Amino acid sequence: MYLKSRVKLPDVHGKLTRLRRGDITYIKYEYGRYYDPEKKYTYPQRATIGKVCPDDDTMMIPNEAFLKYFPDAVLSGMEDRTERSSCLRVGTYAVMHKIVLDYSLDKLLGQFFSERDMALLLDLASYSIVEESNVAQHYPDYAYNHPLYSSGMKIYSDASVSDFFKSITKDKSTGFLNEWNAKRNRRERIYISYDSTNKNCQAGEIELAEFGHAKTDIGSAIINYSVGYDLKNKEPLFYEAYPGSINDVSQLRTMLGKITGYGYKKIGFILDRGYFSRGNIRYLDECGYSFVIMAKGMSSFISDLILENKGTFENKRSCDMNAYGVYGKTVQRTLFEGDEKKRYIHIYHSISKDADEREHFENALRERTALLMSHQNETVEFGSAYEKYFYLHYDKDGVFLYPEEKTTVTEREISLCGYFVIITSERMTAKEALHLYKGRDVSEKLFASDKSFLGNKSMRSHTNEGVEGRIFTQFIALIIRNKIYTALQEENEKLEKKQNYMTVPAAIRELEKIEMTRQTDNVYRLDHAVTAKQKKILEAFGMNEGNITYRAGEISNTLKKSNIQKERR
Repeated sequence: MYLKSRVKLPDVHGKLTRLRRGDITYIKYEYGRYYDPEKKYTYPQRATIGKVCPDDDTMMIPNEAFLKYFPDAVLSGMEDRTERSSCLRVGTYAVMHKIVLDYSLDKLLGQFFSERDMALLLDLASYSIVEESNVAQHYPDYAYNHPLYSSGMKIYSDASVSDFFKSITKDKSTGFLNEWNAKRNRRERIYISYDSTNKNCQAGEIELAEFGHAKTDIGSAIINYSVGYDLKNKEPLFYEAYPGSINDVSQLRTMLGKITGYGYKKIGFILDRGYFSRGNIRYLDECGYSFVIMAKGMSSFISDLILENKGTFENKRSCDMNAYGVYGKTVQRTLFEGDEKKRYIHIYHSISKDADEREHFENALRERTALLMSHQNETVEFGSAYEKYFYLHYDKDGVFLYPEEKTTVTEREISLCGYFVIITSERMTAKEALHLYKGRDVSEKLFASDKSFLGNKSMRSHTNEGVEGRIFTQFIALIIRNKIYTALQEENEKLEKKQNYMTVPAAIRELEKIEMTRQTDNVYRLDHAVTAKQKKILEAFGMNEGNITYRAGEISNTLKKSNIQKERR
């Protein structure tokens, strides 16, 4: 695909070749050489990067491949890639920039990436956080109205972004993870959280994509990943992507070796309800690992425990966890016969969850009743899902007569609506246990919940390198977003009245309203003063209006210098 632009032929002596076909002269660029050991000959590797302009043989019309090999080229005749909106959203950028500096992320990444690539990586991570997406084709739209780390705040094309993802090698990501963990406190307990993607991977060249244990899109190839967290400091430590055919439990042993390789000694796991089994808990005990685990469904043990404690905490203010909209209580029990340890079992009730679950259950019950009645006087059999809630009456010939609701069963299930249970091996409050488990939300939002995590729902066009690059970029985004999450949460806890704008999505929406506008002198200035709500959000990061003004001034100066350089060209 040729671009609507003209550009001078690149000054790369000996690398360009002209190939004439009819009336068109194509420009080929030698990007490398290949040695054939059998023929003992070195072949040039060339790619077509454009065609010569018919009216000027010093100029060419570039194609998408040109952007791959010359990403910093200035293109004319199309949307100016250094041009941007007259209104820039500066608030979220300023906060993220402070986090980058506090963590020295730019310096750490700079050990493994060029200055250009380091800046683009931070821009893409910022884009992922603000837009909750990392689809390459939408990045230029984000860059158009946001400040950037890239030199001169250059806007790279979606093709350049895709190529950048492919350029992120294992050596680079592994090097960063080693350095990142070397600077963490490895004496503190860390918890490992596991999740897997459910992406439809139709590209056969993606080695990690294998048919496995998908939670949705059953039958599709998936990629699994795990993320390690520092319990005390609430920091993402590392991640691992592994083939989808490997189930999460099987990966635990492999992961442990890598964890100890980083120098961590005290290890625990935050696990979802899929891990709640006697065998898994025994395995964790045998290995000496602590755990925080969501109880699976309403097993008889769990439901009996809930009913035993029902009415003892749901209205007590001392049990209120306003930040999560639930009430909670902690009891100690063994989990199964032969269990030698008393576990800390945290029981929660949510009024909103209660109403939603009850409505859903009763609607489902009515639908099943209607379906059963529609088959009266027919010879038909129903599955266990119906037999659980109904006595199904048949005549002697096997003809279905009528259903009779098992009221004892349905009433018990209704009474359990709104309740859930988390079990921990270590002593902690119900609030602490829920806070730990909710820490999974950060990674789930960036990795699992966002359907654009790997660019498209179907990964037909992605290579191994592209997938690895996206996962690494998302991990950098996770570091920054997690800090936003914890800072807002901690600040909200200090307030007498909890504020609904102190969540990550709400805070970002508010910060995005802090704008710089370009005036007639071509200089960007803050459009208006920072609001009281925005000031409160900024306080969570140790920032004030003065920090925004200073950052806005730096952005304005950067853009001014960039425009001067552009005019000189």
